[in-house]
Amino acid sequence: MPEENIEECPYCSGKHKDRDDTEKKDLMNRLKRIEGQVRGVEGMLESGAYCTDILMQVSAITSALNSFNKVLLGNHLKTCVAENIRSGNDEVIDELVGTLQKLMK
Repeated sequence: MPEENIEECPYCSGKHKDRDDTEKKDLMNRLKRIEGQVRGVEGMLESGAYCTDILMQVSAITSALNSFNKVLLGNHLKTCVAENIRSGNDEVIDELVGTLQKLMK
């Protein structure tokens, strides 16, 4: 999928990817569930829930975020990285290595 420069996100690289509807829907559903979990933790704090109960919920959120990252990374490898390598852009490998190093801090 071709990447083009965009300037909409101040935190983004400036690249863009058009995702198919299935991939986008799956990722959005995962984020909505995570958002709901975070709101649940907010409610637990407001209601005075016990520390370890909150910690367990935060652990579940962390696991959900890690799962989201695994799916997104897998999709990235299968599409963006593979397409760039096929077109002769080996610089994408350095970009991937840098991304993995940041994810594994």
